[in-house]
Amino acid sequence: MNSRQRRGVILLILSVLCALAAFGGVLVVMGDVNSKVGNEVVAYRVKGDIAPYTPLAAGQFEEVTVPKRWLSETAVTDLGVLKDKLALTSLKKGSLLQNDMFVDKPKLQAGEQEIAIMIDASTGVAGKVTPGAKVNIIGTYKGKKPTDPDQSVLMVANARVINVGKLTPIDSKDADKKSPVDAVPITFALSTKDTQRVAYAESFAVHVRLALVAPGTDSAPNPGDHFYTLEGDR
Repeated sequence: MNSRQRRGVILLILSVLCALAAFGGVLVVMGDVNSKVGNEVVAYRVKGDIAPYTPLAAGQFEEVTVPKRWLSETAVTDLGVLKDKLALTSLKKGSLLQNDMFVDKPKLQAGEQEIAIMIDASTGVAGKVTPGAKVNIIGTYKGKKPTDPDQSVLMVANARVINVGKLTPIDSKDADKKSPVDAVPITFALSTKDTQRVAYAESFAVHVRLALVAPGTDSAPNPGDHFYTLEGDR
């Protein structure tokens, strides 16, 4: 073996040693990263924007893997917890699902019944009535005789809302309005008597409107506030 061949062999050996050293360095770096990152766990990310108080389902989320040590304690790792849940706030696309982002759907209590009625979206809802809210349900009525005054009647006080549906076009009760109006189906949890009052109002009132009650207010209005006529306000 001449000197040129020996130099070639030496260079080849050095190249192999350098490659082995580089590979070993990569393994060391990877091991260091793995030791810092730790095991990965499954979490869930919002696929698209979700409006507040929307019922939640597994199809609204996509599975992602996240290092366990980077995941917050409130992160959801099992979509089974979404059963009978509503979004508490607006959920933005790409957000990681957390336990504090949703609440239980309001449920009926002993002695309550569900009743759903259509409420004019422009005058009776205004986007502020949500599940769990309490409202006063007011019906406005024409006088039975031409000489009788029109009046508004507080049909139910502190009615508990358990669901708010989507905007739906319906025929207006107002004879002067020939085009459909947007209404929202709202479901209440009421006693038997209050259910009958609401059914009566929906059937015979010119309009049924909702007045949002301040949170924590459970007292009933004064007896004199249940009926109103313009003549009686003078």
